[in-house]
Amino acid sequence: MAQTEHNGEVIHTAGNLPTVGGQLPDFNLDAADLSQVGNQTVAGSRVIFNIFPSIDTGVCAMSVRKFNELAASLPNTKVVCVSKDLPFALGRFCGAEGIENVITTSAFRSSFGEDFGVTMIDGPLRGLLARSIVVADEQGKVSHTELVAKISSEPDYDAAVAALG
Repeated sequence: MAQTEHNGEVIHTAGNLPTVGGQLPDFNLDAADLSQVGNQTVAGSRVIFNIFPSIDTGVCAMSVRKFNELAASLPNTKVVCVSKDLPFALGRFCGAEGIENVITTSAFRSSFGEDFGVTMIDGPLRGLLARSIVVADEQGKVSHTELVAKISSEPDYDAAVAALG
């Protein structure tokens, strides 16, 4: 179990992020168009998972915009944005914002949060995903993780990109 902070309150997660040097857990997510996104979708590509509570908050929306901008210049890299928002809300946000370089996905009907150790288990945001980053190489080997210390803070974008190698 790991912890983060929300409005001065310690928040615990369902587990720990995947181990650096280990393999990505199996995952299955819903894209905005309800298609399935899983390990097979990112196989053979470097991947950055941008995990956050809800697209309807300023910091979460900012992280999607920033990773969308960064993804345009990252060869053989897929950026998968993950929250528990419904796919329809993600699609609406991406359409309104012109987001085209990342894959926005929903974990609303999957065990992603538990498998990646990021589901918040207490506090007012319990059940949502804690703001975090997981980076893996083309073989699915995890090279970097970050559980953001405060939910209201942005992740370390530079560290995520640097971890791509």
